[in-house]
Amino acid sequence: MRRLLLCTDLDRTLIANGAQPASQGALALFRRLVRREDVTLAYVSGRHRALIAQAMLDFDLPEPAFAIADVGSTIYQVGPSGWQQNEAWCAQIDPDWYGLAHDDLCRLLAVFPALQLQPREKQNRHKLSYYVAPAEDAPSLIRAVDARLRQAHIKANLIWSVDEPAGLGLLDILPASANKLHAIRFLMQQQGYQDEETLFAGDSGNDLDVLLSGIPAVLVANADPEVKNLVAAASPTALYMARGGYLGMNGNYSAGILEGIAHYHPALDAWLRAQN
Repeated sequence: MRRLLLCTDLDRTLIANGAQPASQGALALFRRLVRREDVTLAYVSGRHRALIAQAMLDFDLPEPAFAIADVGSTIYQVGPSGWQQNEAWCAQIDPDWYGLAHDDLCRLLAVFPALQLQPREKQNRHKLSYYVAPAEDAPSLIRAVDARLRQAHIKANLIWSVDEPAGLGLLDILPASANKLHAIRFLMQQQGYQDEETLFAGDSGNDLDVLLSGIPAVLVANADPEVKNLVAAASPTALYMARGGYLGMNGNYSAGILEGIAHYHPALDAWLRAQN
């Protein structure tokens, strides 16, 4: 059995906080799996550090070895001494903002009244997060924001998503090299993992860069229908779409992650079947 770096999104991927039902016993089996010495768990989330820690308490999630937070703009190593931010990652992405800081970019984008800053705890050194009303023309707004940043020589990664329960658009602005994919690649390189020793699990639009990257990945069965259509059209070579049926589970959330692990790793498939 080769070792596995298991990277998973949280909301509506590992965390069963979507509309679809979860399979009973799936999360408990996931917790047992990640206790194995050959499995290293990394959370990859749009949540900031405090919200990841809160989710671990609220949903009884296992402690990871690493956390890629804030949509890829921060990386933490998690251990007995607490959460240690990876300063090498900060140094790598910092030049994209042309020497400007978070507050400088806020002033630059103040010309767009449609952009409403999210609370301070959702911002960080390398992440601006805005709310956008659903009535706004999001594609036109994003193009205008991108053009203004380019004029200021800012290399930025603009990530659009939707908070369905709140009925709001979400726009995250990061350094161009700061996203989930680049952060995972950086972590893989630092820890010495190859593609075949890595697996990513996701469900939504801000997971697409990883899902289509060639890193082995699983799209959980409860994923957004639009994302399912996009990945199906792209025909990626290293993506498994969970469909349910594995171990009698429905493929949603942690059940889908387990299904994907079994697809790529026969030895872990055998172990999971023995546990069940």
